[in-house]
Amino acid sequence: MGCFLCKSVSELNSEQSLGEKKKKKKTESEMAGKMKSEASSSSRTTTIINNGRGETKLADCGRNRSSCGYCKSRGSTSISHGLWAHSLSVNDYQDLLDRGWRRSGSFLYKPEMERTCCPSYTIRLRAADFSPSKEQLRVARRLQRFLDGDLDSNKSPKLKDDSSASKEAHSCADTQYSSSEVKRCSSSNGAEKTEGEPFLNSLTDIITNAVCTCIESGVFPNDIQLPKASVKKVSQGKRKLFVEGSETLLYSSNIAFQISAAIKRAKPALEHVHQPRVSNDTVDENKLCPKTIAEKLVSSLNQLAENSGLSVKACNGHINFYSGANKAYLDGSSEIVDNSEGSATVHESKVCSSTNNHEGSSVKKRKLEIYLTRSSFDPEEFALYRRYQINVHNDSPSRVTESSYRRFLVDTPLIFVPPTSDGTVPPCGFGSFHQRYVIDGQLVAVGVIDILPRCLSSKYLFWDPDFAFLSLGKYSALQEINWVKENQIHCPSLQFYYLGFYIHSCNKMRYKAAYRPSELLCPLRYEWVSFDVARPYLDKKAYVVLSDCAAQQDEESSSPNASEQAMEMQHHDNSVEDTNDVLIPQREEMDDAEYDDSSDNDSGGESNLPESIQGDDGDIGNLLIGMRGTYMKYKDLQRAFGSRERGDLDSQLRRYLHVVGKELGERMIYSLG
Repeated sequence: MGCFLCKSVSELNSEQSLGEKKKKKKTESEMAGKMKSEASSSSRTTTIINNGRGETKLADCGRNRSSCGYCKSRGSTSISHGLWAHSLSVNDYQDLLDRGWRRSGSFLYKPEMERTCCPSYTIRLRAADFSPSKEQLRVARRLQRFLDGDLDSNKSPKLKDDSSASKEAHSCADTQYSSSEVKRCSSSNGAEKTEGEPFLNSLTDIITNAVCTCIESGVFPNDIQLPKASVKKVSQGKRKLFVEGSETLLYSSNIAFQISAAIKRAKPALEHVHQPRVSNDTVDENKLCPKTIAEKLVSSLNQLAENSGLSVKACNGHINFYSGANKAYLDGSSEIVDNSEGSATVHESKVCSSTNNHEGSSVKKRKLEIYLTRSSFDPEEFALYRRYQINVHNDSPSRVTESSYRRFLVDTPLIFVPPTSDGTVPPCGFGSFHQRYVIDGQLVAVGVIDILPRCLSSKYLFWDPDFAFLSLGKYSALQEINWVKENQIHCPSLQFYYLGFYIHSCNKMRYKAAYRPSELLCPLRYEWVSFDVARPYLDKKAYVVLSDCAAQQDEESSSPNASEQAMEMQHHDNSVEDTNDVLIPQREEMDDAEYDDSSDNDSGGESNLPESIQGDDGDIGNLLIGMRGTYMKYKDLQRAFGSRERGDLDSQLRRYLHVVGKELGERMIYSLG
């Protein structure tokens, strides 16, 4: 009897299950038909809104938690909302930028400003109002002198042949230099100097470049004035034999002791600036000793060659230069001559020196060419990116792969918009581009940018470490700002230059405020606020509702001391900017390869939203939902879902509607598969 009942119940359940499946299938079939009939109408509406520039289709990744690459937190303290873009119109991405979003490849992310460890504010400037600082003007003049051949030739690396342009540089504690790196052609006014001075300047420049690299990679703090390097010749009586007489000490620098002292003096100020949660690696006692600093500098020296003329080593805080036993040291000319057979490099140096002596002012000029190309994979660009990541950011070679490079800087969901003649699109069109900087045929830098209806958005820049002395990060920013100015003639709506995220609690990202006058996006009301207004508030607190600061500033401006406070702020800004003499900034954003896509699904619906976002952001029923290649409004789809499934989806859509806004939510397609 028990078996019979069990069988009957089982058959009953089976029949009920079959009936539910048929009912669900019928409902889905009806909904699919309705979606197809209404999709054409929705498609026409969306196309009109986007000016015929394509449809945006997104998949919601929800809330994401990960470790922070800025404050180096160990826990999952970086919190953001993520979207995966299957396609993205330039109009929609422009509006997403103006709501605090940013893209990494096809992945879009928006920090949850009230919760994340390092609040990230979108920063921009109006190109027509840009006022370059003294340092930025110096960068432009320095590169022009380099192109004209007037820059001290000791600073100029030899441009590589095409066959060697993609070779990777590597560094170690015991670095070898070729005679081509330490023996340079004399400048036209070299006769006014002592015979040994040009060579000492060459070594000094090599160390200065290493200091720049360490600042860029975060080894040294970038918001204090570091001393300039100097190299001295070791007198004959003080020279010591090294490694059983095989090498002789010729030159030495004590820059590591000076840097250590400068960082220690600035330590109280640095600790005051940092938020409690921010890592204090830059002022770690273990990293302040001259010995460690010297080793860091030596490991950053990347001008290498097989035929070595000098070797450099870190020795108890000193940076020492040695000559090998098989190298002839000429005290009279301060040249290191390679006597090995067939040394074409040394031969070329001798010819160059001879030419300069006979022709006097004859100087070879260099040619800089800047190309703007659609985003695509290029082996030469990848080779440069790999060199840059390994040498400047100390990335492990195993992590710098072609696939990660493609995901980060090549893949783009932006739908290209070709140029038009009606003044609405620039000659290059709208979309994702790579801006290539080429000097005498050699690729020296690549800027990854998005050109949108109202702005040029700078995404990333990588450059040849051998050209660190040219500050290509700053120079490319100046070029991009100038590009916006020039193209306003063709496209009047194109007025702004976006620098990505500004993170006040991260010293490495503060350089972006040096491009003035800049504005920060309010994370609550999405209004633009002057950086000068926001700065004193950000000094006190990492997360600030900037629009409230602006309102408060307007009230305080009527006070008698307002003008005096403004003068004090302006003076403070100038003094900070002047400390960036050796800073080579890098517009660095989060690599999606390091982004944790694990969704943190909260239950409970709207009550789980942060306090500031529990307002009415619109009706989720008007959101466009994509299924099976078609889409329609959510209110017309709700009955296709069960009550529990619909409850979870409602909660998810409310959060999505808040982070993208009512206008975008009603024209972008929310894909459910």
